[in-house]
Amino acid sequence: MEIKLLQDIAIIFGLAIIVLQVCHRIKIPAIIGFLVTGAMVGPHGLHLLKSVHEVELLAEIGVVLLLFTIGLEFSIKELFRLKRQVLIGGSLQVILTIICTSLIFIFVFELPGNRSIFIGFLMALSSTAIVLRLYQERAELDSPHGENILAILIFQDVIVVLLMLLTPFLAGAGGEGFAMGRSLLILLAKTLFIFGVVLLAARYLVPHALFLVARTRSSELFLLSIVAICLFTAWITSLVGLSLGLGAFLAGLVISESEYGTAALGNMTPFRDIFMSFFFVSIGMLLDVRIILAHPGIIGLLALGIIFMKFGLILLVAILLGVSLRSSLLTAFALAQVGEFSFVLSKVGLEHNFLVDQRYQYFLAVAVITMAITPFLVSFSPRLSEIILRLPFPDRLKRGLAPGVQDEAGAGTEKLRNHIIIIGYGLNGRNLTKAALSAKIPYVIIETNPETVRREKKEGRNILYGDATHVPVLEHAGIREARVAVIAISDYVASRQISRQIKELNPFIHLIVRTRFVNEIDPLRELGADEVIPEEYETAVEIFIRVLHHYLVPQQDIDRFMTEARADGYQMLRSQPRSLVSICDMSGCLSDSEMKVIQLEEGSPFAGKTIADIGMRKNYGVTILAIRRQENMEPNPAADTLLQSGDVLILFGTTENMIKCMEMCRSADASASS
Repeated sequence: MEIKLLQDIAIIFGLAIIVLQVCHRIKIPAIIGFLVTGAMVGPHGLHLLKSVHEVELLAEIGVVLLLFTIGLEFSIKELFRLKRQVLIGGSLQVILTIICTSLIFIFVFELPGNRSIFIGFLMALSSTAIVLRLYQERAELDSPHGENILAILIFQDVIVVLLMLLTPFLAGAGGEGFAMGRSLLILLAKTLFIFGVVLLAARYLVPHALFLVARTRSSELFLLSIVAICLFTAWITSLVGLSLGLGAFLAGLVISESEYGTAALGNMTPFRDIFMSFFFVSIGMLLDVRIILAHPGIIGLLALGIIFMKFGLILLVAILLGVSLRSSLLTAFALAQVGEFSFVLSKVGLEHNFLVDQRYQYFLAVAVITMAITPFLVSFSPRLSEIILRLPFPDRLKRGLAPGVQDEAGAGTEKLRNHIIIIGYGLNGRNLTKAALSAKIPYVIIETNPETVRREKKEGRNILYGDATHVPVLEHAGIREARVAVIAISDYVASRQISRQIKELNPFIHLIVRTRFVNEIDPLRELGADEVIPEEYETAVEIFIRVLHHYLVPQQDIDRFMTEARADGYQMLRSQPRSLVSICDMSGCLSDSEMKVIQLEEGSPFAGKTIADIGMRKNYGVTILAIRRQENMEPNPAADTLLQSGDVLILFGTTENMIKCMEMCRSADASASS
């Protein structure tokens, strides 16, 4: 049996490599590739696998490890930072999706209530793996819509554990009436007890145990300890009647609250990815392609219906959170699919006969289609949002409905002239505001996060709530009277739209745009940006400046390099390497020179003599730049400076002369000691 399982694993991985290569080329998520692989090798496909049950057991381990790493990634601090979006936005999205889906399946498809609610559970979840990876690649996770997406996904990832616990009760496993109520209370008591034990372990036991393990500096011992904590906690929760998944999640949560969470996540991620591939392959093995080919119209309509329903509900939730209409649209486009946790939950539904035969095939097909569409939805969402925003929506809806910040939208900006408008109050925006305050430059901040606006208003900042992609918001900020505008946000598409509108409203304003990547420089300049500062090349410039300092290049040459690099849009860094002779001939600029630090040992012939007596420069071709004596540093010492044993000499000279000097010093020391 072991040989058959090994053969099946080799087949799965070999075929998955080919399928994933194709998926990578056409930019389809890897999860889809694993599902397709499963459909090809499974009983409804080529019948290549012999050990189907064993593969499903590996898939179960994958689910446990997935929930464990979700617990590791779950940050209580992140939850508190996004508490409003997580608790209000996440809960509204899940509850509304369950209610709407249940009503549709009860009244349209005439399914029983408990099955309809379970289908609502499945539809309420979106794909954390696909969406977060897409927005990480787009560098938009810290944008307003990125934070909304992250917050809702965090809530979904946590609530899936509760949905897994509730599914048996929907199936009547807890009895009826009073018996079900008693079972729920017992389950709640067990859950609270386990949570209490987990909190105590997180506070007192696990950090101390992991400290003892980490102190050994053994990576093998650390990995085994992490896996043991995961499996032991999962086993304990299963003994008291709770799911393995809940135990794995709680184990991850325990470790994440210690200082070893990041190291644990780095160790566990490769194992999670391997076993999760088995899980998605096992799901794909259940997919019968013949049913999809037999009913393409029904499956297509179901997939589109789910996307439209989730899009509308998430759009409503985001609007109720008070964010701008544009951010709401982008959030809705990103989360309109069915997620990978729905597959995890569907396994529980299969055990309780919620999804049987053709109904389960419909679910698998619809879920795969919605996930496959997601990359294209995310890619085209900015353009689709712009088209929708051209419709005659009320300005207040476009700006956002956040209470308590609209009334003061234009306060404090009527009398400002020659001021700076700062768009985005992230790290760059905060630093720029501090600089403006120090220089006593009048400023206005435009920010889309209502919580940030309320907090900064209390601190006395001149900050407005609104989306700068809308002309009325820019006009409230006094764009026509402003002297400088700085766009310091992470959303490239929004930056382009804002740049175009700013230059249309005030062609004479000096517009500075911060962006992530250098390939965004030229399009932004074409839209009117006077200066575009890409983070990736500013980092390169700063590193090179420090290298030039290390080679003792004159400051005026370094300043000239900085000016040349930035004046041509970083073209000297973007094009083929060219000589920097105008700055400094690096091939001859100190390339054979270096600085060394030596200490005069007891009995050194240099001790007790002046620098002039030694003739360091004349005899050895080396210059003494500075002398450190105990805690005192004497730069550029005079010729009559008396050297003493224990002095630390900082020397400068050519490499060849430095070697001769060091050898002379060592031989003198050696002869003195002998």
